[in-house]
Amino acid sequence: MDHPRPHRVGEQMQKEISALLLKGLKDPRVGFVTITGVSVTPDMHLARVHYTVYGDDKQRADTQKGLKSAVPFLRRELSRRMRIRYVPDLIFEFDKALEYGNRIDSLLRQLKEDQSSDD
Repeated sequence: MDHPRPHRVGEQMQKEISALLLKGLKDPRVGFVTITGVSVTPDMHLARVHYTVYGDDKQRADTQKGLKSAVPFLRRELSRRMRIRYVPDLIFEFDKALEYGNRIDSLLRQLKEDQSSDD
């Protein structure tokens, strides 16, 4: 069975966390972050926050640390902004899908260039 409430809460959390990272978070470690989605467990106790970050591996690692240390602030702000009794624990997970897609594009371009040069 599909759980519409966790899905709705996840969508709302995605908007709120994006806004908080843009305006409220003053951690210099957190760079250009995009929240790509939030999946909330059916019991509403855990939210996996998927994100991408612009930059290299060091910037990604710094951002991961910054986001992890921002969890108490983000949960406090979410409890103020959202009408839910319990704000789920937040786990930030790097979204590899975008990186994977870019890698596939790059490989396809390379393959096309290789085929053009063979002709």
